[in-house]
Amino acid sequence: MSRGKGPGPVPFVLDYLARAYPSAGVVLRYRTPFELLVATVLAAQCTDDRVNQVTPALFARYSGPEAIAAASQEEIEEAVRPTGFYRNKAKALRGIAAALVSRHKGAVPKTMETLTALPGVGRKTAAVILGACFQADALPVDTHVARVSFRLGLTRSKDPVRIEEDLAAAVPEKKRWEFATRLGWHGRRICVARLPRCGGCGLPPVCPRNGVTRFA
Repeated sequence: MSRGKGPGPVPFVLDYLARAYPSAGVVLRYRTPFELLVATVLAAQCTDDRVNQVTPALFARYSGPEAIAAASQEEIEEAVRPTGFYRNKAKALRGIAAALVSRHKGAVPKTMETLTALPGVGRKTAAVILGACFQADALPVDTHVARVSFRLGLTRSKDPVRIEEDLAAAVPEKKRWEFATRLGWHGRRICVARLPRCGGCGLPPVCPRNGVTRFA
């Protein structure tokens, strides 16, 4: 990603996000890496709040990958139906659970390569697990991170993999997880999709929407 003249916006953004969202973290509720993996799969095209309503009963009935792998497709479909796309999600969860049991003795692996080798697990989901559960310097690019990064001129792409590459090149390694989680919160609360609440934002000095062009 090419940059114009002037200092980059990342230090300004990092400082603002730290002040605005000091306790930002994963919105999905979980107790174990496996529970977060399940919740993240269910969150595809579904709100985090809805997922948080569904998972307590799901986890009470299916306590780990062994239980989900042993359950029928129909049982899991019924359990996750409120999250939408329940057939595909049930199939994905059963495939992931079976792979964890057969390849990893039921444990969630701790590297990007092994996580993304699980059926249906992409880089964003893997990065969430790595950052939240294993304190890795992960940079998950969800829809909120992608949208706000594009609006701030931190990337010119709308492809999640390219966005991750652009952000990884701009954000210090030890700051990537907090950057992604806090930027995600900003995207949920202020820089929303249809009508961003620019009046409540502290980033106008580095935002091209405010007429800033030097960071393009």
